[in-house]
Amino acid sequence: MVRHCTLRSCLAGGVALLSAFAMAAHANDDDDEDEAYHYNYMFGTPSDPGSAWTLAVGGRLYDNWADVLDTDLPDHTHPLWPAANTAHEGGTTWRCKSCHGWDYRGADGKYATGSYATGIKGVTGMAGAEIDAIMALLGEPAHGYTDDLVPVEAKRRLAIFISQGLDDTPAYVDLDGTVTGDAETGRNIFQNVCASCHGFEGKALDWGEPDAPAYVGTEANDNPWEVFHKIRNGHPGTEMIALRGFEPEVAAAVLAYAQTLPVD
Repeated sequence: MVRHCTLRSCLAGGVALLSAFAMAAHANDDDDEDEAYHYNYMFGTPSDPGSAWTLAVGGRLYDNWADVLDTDLPDHTHPLWPAANTAHEGGTTWRCKSCHGWDYRGADGKYATGSYATGIKGVTGMAGAEIDAIMALLGEPAHGYTDDLVPVEAKRRLAIFISQGLDDTPAYVDLDGTVTGDAETGRNIFQNVCASCHGFEGKALDWGEPDAPAYVGTEANDNPWEVFHKIRNGHPGTEMIALRGFEPEVAAAVLAYAQTLPVD
């Protein structure tokens, strides 16, 4: 493709300057097409969505619906956020995971303690509930997810996730952070799939600070519940793949191997 041809090699081949400009313009067109393709993967919808895709999108909405919708979280604190919890305020309090937890168990799970402890129950009691009933609950004034804030179709996908997509997280990551997955199986998956973006050592991407890096290994050890959720459903607003189409044991295996990767 043209973008793999440098100006030096073009000149060496006797290409006229005008032709070089034309080729560069074509390269920009290719880049624009690539950007549109990636944007569509992150924010678009397949022409014939499968159940696993719908559940994964619902999981990303549960994580951070604003990033999935390419919009912003509200500036003010959610009305149901308890005043006693002063560790967080503003937009983050509008994320489902902030009240109900990465393990979906709220006050009965990992968020029973820590900076996200709110005393709010989880969503596991809604597993198997009618989709319309969950959507109605999300739209109630107390929850505040109006159609302007979270469009109907997004609420539907979130409701489908809550009804049909909640994993039994403690079966794979207990309250102490112990992971039940097979690390050797995870190695084979990570090195052939995840490493394409994260690198073989999981250090190609860094979410931390210069003096405190945060790599795959760092995150997998610090918050395995979150990483398990993201392995299953992807990360909102990015091109991270989702392993929702496979059994949860696959994600647990990847997580177990990720915990063996460098943390700094």
